[in-house]
Amino acid sequence: MKKFSKSQHSTMNELNITPLLDLAFVLLVIFIISTAPMVNDLDMNLPPRTKAPKPAAAKKPNLIIVEADGRIFFNGAQVQLAKLHQDLTQMAREDTNTSVVVHGDSAVVYQNMVSVFDVLQQANVTKVGLATERPAATPPSTN
Repeated sequence: MKKFSKSQHSTMNELNITPLLDLAFVLLVIFIISTAPMVNDLDMNLPPRTKAPKPAAAKKPNLIIVEADGRIFFNGAQVQLAKLHQDLTQMAREDTNTSVVVHGDSAVVYQNMVSVFDVLQQANVTKVGLATERPAATPPSTN
């Protein structure tokens, strides 16, 4: 066994390869991770690109206005309840998605509104909305 003193310098007889192996394993793991997605490629036959049909334009709802004096306007024209019933029944036969918006004047007699809703029910119109404000394109009120 040799004794080494601090004054003597010896040459290194062995090479430490532990950091070199650590680096090799890290590179191997990086290589495996980066090549794995390329191995799992799938061939897919996609349908040819076609133009999608355009959705049908939304129809404007029909507008019923009941004035305070009992007059009824259907799409801007004054009608009686019997004529309103005929028009709505015809529209409901032609298009089951017929929609109606009803606006009643703030001073309307409640029975007039009930009569309009009865006509809507008898004509099988199920898409009914209530307008809280008077629509802009309607005949002026004669209050």
